[in-house]
Amino acid sequence: MPFPRGKKPLSNGHKLLSTIPGMENQEESLHVKRSPSSPQGAPKKRSAFIDITNANKVQSSNHAKKDKITRKAQKTSTMKNEANLKKLGSLTSEGQTGKKDQVKPHVEERKEVPSEEPAHHQPPVPEEFDIDKEHSGDCFMTSEYAKEIFDYLKSREEKFVLVDYMHKQPDLNKDMRGILVDWMVEVQENFELNHETLYLAVKLTDHYLSCTVVMRESLQLIGSTSMLIASKFEERCPPCIDDFLYICDDAYKREELIAMEVNILQALKFDINIPVPYRFLRRYAKCVHASMETLTLARYVCELSLLELEMVPERASLLASACLLLALTMKDLGGWTPILEFHSGYTVLDLGPLVRRLHSMLSCPTDDKLKAVRTKYSHCVFFEVAKIPAVDNQKLEESLK
Repeated sequence: MPFPRGKKPLSNGHKLLSTIPGMENQEESLHVKRSPSSPQGAPKKRSAFIDITNANKVQSSNHAKKDKITRKAQKTSTMKNEANLKKLGSLTSEGQTGKKDQVKPHVEERKEVPSEEPAHHQPPVPEEFDIDKEHSGDCFMTSEYAKEIFDYLKSREEKFVLVDYMHKQPDLNKDMRGILVDWMVEVQENFELNHETLYLAVKLTDHYLSCTVVMRESLQLIGSTSMLIASKFEERCPPCIDDFLYICDDAYKREELIAMEVNILQALKFDINIPVPYRFLRRYAKCVHASMETLTLARYVCELSLLELEMVPERASLLASACLLLALTMKDLGGWTPILEFHSGYTVLDLGPLVRRLHSMLSCPTDDKLKAVRTKYSHCVFFEVAKIPAVDNQKLEESLK
């Protein structure tokens, strides 16, 4: 169910569209009852979608055969490719003669079929670099193929590389995008959504804006719809459509949001499994057994980078590595170690330029009006990492040698 209509949804005291030049100013303030479980006291999620999991059922053939080999061929027919089906079909026709002495050769040849498929073997991880061995046997940690998962995510980054697209948007500028992302941070906090949801929503927004010309009146609709899509992908209990309509101060209709959802999904060809830096950041922090405070500091730097249009082209794994290196330097915990280089694939030389840009962003923010991230990470729940002073340039350069 949506939020109570008597209250406003966000804590910034203004409607997002009112901060964009040319839009109508609405100054009604928001007063939401805060929850003690949230660092900003945000309300809990109001409702969830029903279970839309599809159970794929394999239907067996209705034609039963008496021959043992024929039954086995039917059982495996849905699992083999066309070439294997032809081979099994020829074996079946020969097996229908009724001679029992032909059963054994047929079964043995069928067992050799999987050997025709190429086997992909990952090189073994060196003992000193194996960060998953401590979770061996834990089915929830998937330690047996954790490295393969992140190698796969890193390989997908090439498909989602973006460039600065703002020159294609005649009615938008980077300041408007910054205001939108700042608002999306508040939405994530108010709904108590996962951090992965926020990162994915920003990615969806950037990808849609990179291929579609939009007017500024639709910018908030795109942001809220991206949050809805990301919530469906990442959350166990995503907010409902009415909640997202309400946080936009009912500026849009239900049909408009649903239509925008279709537009975004079609623009991305329904491929929304975009690698986000937050996942890589947690993986790389595990390599050096970083404390929760150090990880939170790196998360703070990474979340600040969402506001910067210049950071859009950066790959997620590279951005996560640079944020962690900067956090390690600020906490005086050493530099880039061999185990980090092994799992990330990046050297200090690769990270140097991006680390310097992140340090400049942290020292001199481009817009003091965008305070959602800094306010969020100034809370004690996040160890007040936003109050940690930036490291001086000399110390930074020493860590990059």
